[in-house]
Amino acid sequence: MKRAAGLALFVLLLGSARARADVGVVLNESLDTSVARLTGAGHSAVYLSRVCPESAVKLRLCRPGEEGSVISNYTTLGEDQPFEWNIAPLSVYLYGVEDPSNRPLFGSEKIKHALEERYREKNLSAYCTSEFCRTKKNAEWREMVAATIERSVYLFVIKTTVQQDERLIAELNSAPNQNHFNGVTRNCATFTRHIINTYFPGATRPNYINDFGMTSPKAIARSLTRYALRHPESGFRVLHFAQVPGTYKRSSECREGTEQLYHSKKLLVPMMIFAPHELPFATAAYVLTGRFNPERESEEFPTAQTFDLAEEIKTAKRADDTAEADKLEAEENQERAEVIGKAEEWKGYREAFEAAVNEAVRQEALPSRGYLEGLFKRLDQGGTPVLDADGRVWMRLADAGGSLPVGVSASNVFAELSDAQLADQFVLARIDSVLKSPKHRRETMSDFKADWALLGRVRTDVGSWVAHRPRGSEPAGASAAAERSGVTPSPSRPKS
Repeated sequence: MKRAAGLALFVLLLGSARARADVGVVLNESLDTSVARLTGAGHSAVYLSRVCPESAVKLRLCRPGEEGSVISNYTTLGEDQPFEWNIAPLSVYLYGVEDPSNRPLFGSEKIKHALEERYREKNLSAYCTSEFCRTKKNAEWREMVAATIERSVYLFVIKTTVQQDERLIAELNSAPNQNHFNGVTRNCATFTRHIINTYFPGATRPNYINDFGMTSPKAIARSLTRYALRHPESGFRVLHFAQVPGTYKRSSECREGTEQLYHSKKLLVPMMIFAPHELPFATAAYVLTGRFNPERESEEFPTAQTFDLAEEIKTAKRADDTAEADKLEAEENQERAEVIGKAEEWKGYREAFEAAVNEAVRQEALPSRGYLEGLFKRLDQGGTPVLDADGRVWMRLADAGGSLPVGVSASNVFAELSDAQLADQFVLARIDSVLKSPKHRRETMSDFKADWALLGRVRTDVGSWVAHRPRGSEPAGASAAAERSGVTPSPSRPKS
């Protein structure tokens, strides 16, 4: 049942290959490392729901039950040959595991490294034999594994046909896969632009005014959004996968060139000194033409159904059919709320959680309310991650009696071998982290309800506090929502 629940969540968000097929721009938030500290550009890749990896460097159509993939290029993948791109299964790219129900609920450098090594051994044995590829942390094939551990990810998605997918497969499989990366004219965003435009010519384009003649990840996401809004048949949607709670520094929003100047003191002060005449033009360019918010787009169009309803509402208003427009708007708001959640619903969960934590402290299941804040750091410092055959993560902590294991993946946190007290505290810490996150860093309501279901299994009387949903919250309804959207679980996976 736990595995099926995780699958239902993933299917609800992404759909099944049988129901529809898509291509999308993957927009990864920016990391505070290397040149990203100055540019804030983030990273761009491509999501393909009907194209799967035959190998890390070869494409094929997905088989029944497969979830699609992400294809990306980097400065250097670090493999034995200078490949331009690698492709990985979608769930591996997002979570580091093949089955999303085994996704880690906690992220750290140790855990990500363990997932990377597992992926290398299983999928890159023919392409990664050199010492650099096998051992160096900056070999960028590692970025194809468990991206959500280190940053939040957005997917801007539109529908495709099988003929378009077959054409892309033929093109990339026959063309030389050789890296010619440079940051100006052949970067990750230009690679994404080429693939999207192979499907839909002219759909994505640079924003040269705001990116100083270059192509940025955010510009590609914005241009695809504008293309989709001009094409009501596109089935557009924007999916948000929040960064996993843990010890990694939280990622930051992607920015285009003038936007980074506008917001960053690191660049603004030097510009005021060395380019005072150009600064007003850069500021005006951003204010007038450079504003684009991925979070807002994901809230506006979290599912294809919300996009379709928005088009139907426009039609009803043009026909002056107020009653129909009001009815459609109510449906749209309900559809949106099931994924994003309403403010009062989040408030209800926070109040119920505080009651649960207070009860845990009263029962001495927690030493204090503040104990949860440092739990992830203590787990990371005192524990060693161990992966089982399916990629589930166990943290082994030294104990007076030997080794104390706790499961920190969605499917093993309450497994028989997982230490009961640590598991209870870990689930409380994860939910505490989510509920304290600002809206743009918080997981969706449909994701959070899976976390809340875990809280109901905490092995103390705390579970009684969450036996009923907080006042104002809607039913989880993952299966019902999927059915309304025409999305059904893949036949090769169990259903809840």
